[in-house]
Amino acid sequence: MTDFDTVSKKRVQASPKDFVQLSLGPNAVKVLDVLTPEQPTVDVHQTDSVIKVEFNGEVVLVHFEFQTSDSTHRPMPQRMAGYIGRAIETYGLPVYSNIIYLRPDAGRRDPGRYVQESPGHRVIIEYKVFRLIELEGQPILDAESTGLIPFTPLMKPPAGVENEQWLRHCVQTADNLDVPNKAEYLTELAILSGLVYEPQTIRNIISEETMHESSIVQYFTEKGHQAGVRERAIEDILEVLALRFQSDVAQALKLNLEAIDD
Repeated sequence: MTDFDTVSKKRVQASPKDFVQLSLGPNAVKVLDVLTPEQPTVDVHQTDSVIKVEFNGEVVLVHFEFQTSDSTHRPMPQRMAGYIGRAIETYGLPVYSNIIYLRPDAGRRDPGRYVQESPGHRVIIEYKVFRLIELEGQPILDAESTGLIPFTPLMKPPAGVENEQWLRHCVQTADNLDVPNKAEYLTELAILSGLVYEPQTIRNIISEETMHESSIVQYFTEKGHQAGVRERAIEDILEVLALRFQSDVAQALKLNLEAIDD
């Protein structure tokens, strides 16, 4: 699990209602439980986040899959169909499934559905696709949605607002929130911002706007930047291999690539 997966899942666990309302809208929902893979009854992919809620008088599951880049192993609709099917089998509840693409260039070709057109065996499984770059970030900041604000640097800024100005505004808003462990919260925002912004830009802005520079600097110097660059390099190589040859060639080399530290 990457740092981006870890932060995303942690945000869901801390503020599940923010994510449920992202999927279902500002309806009256009651969060009943946040299910995690560590629980013995859960049989889902380890980066899944599954929330049990009461919605329109019915108990349902709201499922989130976070995807940094486009899937190079299996088509995303096939993967999502598997996740949804396992959740239905495990819990026997309606499933509202969602995928959130973090990188601006990811998810453009995701149709939001898995379709099998075989006569007599037709299957249609639909899910919502959220590309953060297409979401308006300012309403999230205005609503002080603590679960989603660390993702706002990856969202669409207001018209006329430059990227660095937008990141600064997101940092200022996050720093003004009343949340536990502010330094850790800002570090999570910095980690996610690293998908779009240069580490030095992030450090400079957080240093200028907050009193919590040290934890962010420590992350990027000891782990964050190296991990982000390494992860992106592996993903880029796998994507090229899949396009140039076949996906099984890419997957055959995946473990070898992940074993390289430099």
